[in-house]
Amino acid sequence: MNIQQQIEAALGATPIRIHPLSGGCIADVYRVWLPDKTSIIAKVADGQGVKLDIEGAMLRYLKDQSRLPVPNVLHSSETLLLMEFIEGDSQLNDSVQRHAAELLADLHSIRGEFFGHERDTLIGSLHQPNPPTESWIEFFRDHRLLYMAHEAARSGRLPENLLSRLEKFSEHLDQWLLEPEYPSLIHGDMWTTNILATKGRITGFIDPAIYYAHPEIELAFSTLFNTFGSEFFTRYHELRPIPPGFLEMRRDIYNLYPLLVHVRLFGGSYVGSVERILRQFKF
Repeated sequence: MNIQQQIEAALGATPIRIHPLSGGCIADVYRVWLPDKTSIIAKVADGQGVKLDIEGAMLRYLKDQSRLPVPNVLHSSETLLLMEFIEGDSQLNDSVQRHAAELLADLHSIRGEFFGHERDTLIGSLHQPNPPTESWIEFFRDHRLLYMAHEAARSGRLPENLLSRLEKFSEHLDQWLLEPEYPSLIHGDMWTTNILATKGRITGFIDPAIYYAHPEIELAFSTLFNTFGSEFFTRYHELRPIPPGFLEMRRDIYNLYPLLVHVRLFGGSYVGSVERILRQFKF
């Protein structure tokens, strides 16, 4: 079936207009107008690995378990995800950053029984394992850092000598990382294009990669591509104080994970970024 037929089968309504959008990394994205003049977002995958039903489940989980603004899911299958259209763009001015800090501090107050999640999730198009784990440092080491390093090495994009250095580095994480008071629910893929805002307020977060974690891994990711700056961190710290040493040290360790995700997907300059962090910690 073509896109129009798929949407009609899912919703029982025939689209009157379908307009392609840019920015879809794991699936084609469209804005779709329905007969009642409302519009929705459709993501369409080719069925070759990307499972949009997992993205739909993550959005529904955030909607059910948190106050984070995310789009309502109208339909989800492995190849088709239909969502509420949310107005906004990714221009994150100071007011937006302060609002984001309030929303994420609230999200991070949601407690889990363990690190990980009740199901495996995705980060972008990549599998993200979430076995229930009592120790955060153990979870981060085995199911984030080493898991993605081995995936990147298997793809041929991470050199074997760098994998070996990461393995040695991972044996010493407890020298720098802290166990949090409790596992916190995180969005998991916190960078600019996954945030929508208008008139100085957040309207929605999209493309999650959820699990229960130390909130610092979320905060770290938000600095990797300069998504959030001082306005965000000042407001967040007022609501949930960040222990000393995060910006100076722990942030770089946590950012090894999204960097390895990018090595696995793209290779290139991201390999050098991983190596620089290892050198920083003398590995």
